[in-house]
Amino acid sequence: MIKALLLANILLATIWVLATGTITQENFVFGFLISFGILWIITPDRSKNDYFTIVPKLISFTVFVLYQIIKSNIQTFIESLYPKSKLSPAILKVPLDVESDGEITFFSHLLNITPGTLVIDISDDKKALFVHVVHCEDKEAYIRQIKEVFEKRVLELTR
Repeated sequence: MIKALLLANILLATIWVLATGTITQENFVFGFLISFGILWIITPDRSKNDYFTIVPKLISFTVFVLYQIIKSNIQTFIESLYPKSKLSPAILKVPLDVESDGEITFFSHLLNITPGTLVIDISDDKKALFVHVVHCEDKEAYIRQIKEVFEKRVLELTR
C-alpha cells in the first residue's frame, strides 16, 4: 500500500507540474504536498496506513537536517573569522543504538554532512562510531548531543 500511495503521489505531483507548465523542483515539491493532502483526504482508514506517518516524518527530518547544516556552517564561518577562538578537537567513541548496516551508514552520513564532525571508523562489532569533532569542550555532553539529536532522529525515521 505504501508503494502504491507513493507512486500515486509522485504521479499526481508530475501531473501538477505539467498542468502548471512550470518545471521546477519547487513546483514539484509543492505539487507533491498538494497531492499528499488529496490522498490523505480520499484514503479511507488512514490510521492503518503507514504512508501518512512516514511522509511527514521524512519532511520533518529533511527540515531538521537542513537546519543542522545551516547552523553548523554558521558556526564554522564564525570560527574561521575569529581564529583566536579556542578549538579543542577530539575523537569520540559514540556507542550506537542503531543496529543494521543501513542505519549505521545513514547515521554516519548524517554526521559527515554537518560541518565540524567526521566519522573516522566503525568498531569491529558495529557497536560504536569513532567521530572526530572540531570543537569539543565536554566529551560526554557532545556524545549525548549526538545521540539525542542525530541518532534519535535516524531511529525515528528507520523504525
